[in-house]
Amino acid sequence: MQVTETLKDGLKRAYTITVTAAELEAKVTEKLVEAQPDVEIKGFRKGKVPLAILRKQFGQRIMGDAMQEAIDTAMKDHFDATGDRPALQPEVKMVGGESWAEGQDVVVEMTYEALPPIPEFDASTLSLEKVAVKAAEADVEEAIKNLASSAKSFEDRKKGVKAKDGDQVTIDFKGSIDGVPFDGGAGEDYPLVLGSNSFIPGFEAQLVGHAAEEDVDVKVTFPENYGAAHLAGKEAVFACKIKAVKKPVEAKIDDELAKKFGAEDLAALKGQVSTRLEAEYAGAARAVLKRALLDQLDAAVKFDLPPALVEAEANQIAHQLWHDENPHDHGHNHGHIETTDEHKKLAERRVRLGLLLAEIGRKAEVTVTDAEMTQAVLTAARQYPGQERAYFEFVQKNVQVQQQLRAPIFEDKVVDHLVAQAKVSDKEISKDELQKLVDALDEM
Repeated sequence: MQVTETLKDGLKRAYTITVTAAELEAKVTEKLVEAQPDVEIKGFRKGKVPLAILRKQFGQRIMGDAMQEAIDTAMKDHFDATGDRPALQPEVKMVGGESWAEGQDVVVEMTYEALPPIPEFDASTLSLEKVAVKAAEADVEEAIKNLASSAKSFEDRKKGVKAKDGDQVTIDFKGSIDGVPFDGGAGEDYPLVLGSNSFIPGFEAQLVGHAAEEDVDVKVTFPENYGAAHLAGKEAVFACKIKAVKKPVEAKIDDELAKKFGAEDLAALKGQVSTRLEAEYAGAARAVLKRALLDQLDAAVKFDLPPALVEAEANQIAHQLWHDENPHDHGHNHGHIETTDEHKKLAERRVRLGLLLAEIGRKAEVTVTDAEMTQAVLTAARQYPGQERAYFEFVQKNVQVQQQLRAPIFEDKVVDHLVAQAKVSDKEISKDELQKLVDALDEM
């Protein structure tokens, strides 16, 4: 078996792998001998089938297996010997293709882009500022008021009083397009808070100014990007019967309100809210710290990047941004999406930082534990209520999804490793100052 280098240009590599006919024949014979004791063919006792018969019956399949095994072994030996790590799956093509015949040498071409050598980095050169925000009493009071607002009740208005924005109306409705009812367009005793924007744009506004027992024809046009394609852009009429008009009654901020939210009393609820707010602030502050760290790494460490890896990342960024801008289109029949210089610049940053953090984590022996993976799967499974078991089974069978869940955990642990070695100063700031820092992250 022979491996010959044909290209070494930057990170691009190309080799020919030659498996001689004699080597391949020896491999086939070895496999036939291995299989012989377990083969039973009519006319022969188990294990006594002659090799010539086995070769005639199974030779073609075993030849293919032997060929693949020989090439895989050659590739593994090559990567072990050179230390190369391919950025993406190597491309392997058989020279001659269909014209190859038994008895000939097997020659394949292997091309790939190698991962670059990653420079050593001294994390003690990092200088970071770790901000912290305490939950102010005013912030806690505001959060409690929001909870009270969400717990408000509704009570009937006096007979004949017309509905206002913020009122709750109980309605029966039947929708039709060109006089023909459509599926999903009817409901009974539906409680609708006017101004909540939970119905089609323009629907709720047409119920304002009407009292209980009134019939109202609400005319609306479904949005062009409406989820149900057969309704998108269509004009519809909803025949509505207003059965009740109710005014909102704010919940009192007291111990009874606290109990509704699982707290022993109002003081305990305030404590819980304060803890939750500070946890939210801490999460935002960490995002700011992480961005500062990554910015410094990106500026300090430079190395060649595998072009194919950058291109793949740029395509993924362009694709994701396109869907962010076209949320109504969930399919992939949108044709090719051109990448821009901005996409490529962001891709280069992501690839560089991804390779750097992976190398730092490898050298520091950073690992993701089974417990951490289980927690990540549990968190992800909550997005599919009632289908948690199916999601668990899906993750167990899908290595790519496992990697998607593992990657952010690994990255955060490497970030913690770097922060522990960096020069870090602490600074307490206000909620508004933190918000400005978070807003700045989105602008970058």
